[in-house]
Amino acid sequence: MGKNMLKFGQHVIQQSCVFWESKLSFAFVNIKPVLPGHVLVSPKRIVPSFTNLSPEENVDLFKGAQQLASLLKTHYKTESLTLVVQDGVNAGQSVHHVHIHLMPRQAGDFANNDDIYGEIERVDSSTSEIRSEMEMESEAMIYKELVKEMGITS
Repeated sequence: MGKNMLKFGQHVIQQSCVFWESKLSFAFVNIKPVLPGHVLVSPKRIVPSFTNLSPEENVDLFKGAQQLASLLKTHYKTESLTLVVQDGVNAGQSVHHVHIHLMPRQAGDFANNDDIYGEIERVDSSTSEIRSEMEMESEAMIYKELVKEMGITS
């Protein structure tokens, strides 16, 4: 695997779709976003369960998620964001690699607020809602600039 790619479970993530990296974690745009700004933050080491993260990975992952949540809230002009960790098949985890979904929220984006969880499963199982690499790269470029502007560090 080249240095322009990272692994996310069984998937290869092109570096052009990654917009933030630390020593232990990375963030990338979602191929099947539920809402605008729906991104993923994951440890670089392929770890299937949250409980298997090292203490250092846990801190790094959540520090990155916190910083990026602030970026997304600012960019999407919202005070609300849903963070989701699906840990295990029975929790809806489809990629066996720990990851945090960050999803900026707007008033009325779902009739019932918790409908977002069913929508994650529906979109995840769909094969018709896959975005193009060009679209994902374009979104990642916007976030990369915001990471620089906001001084978000690894």
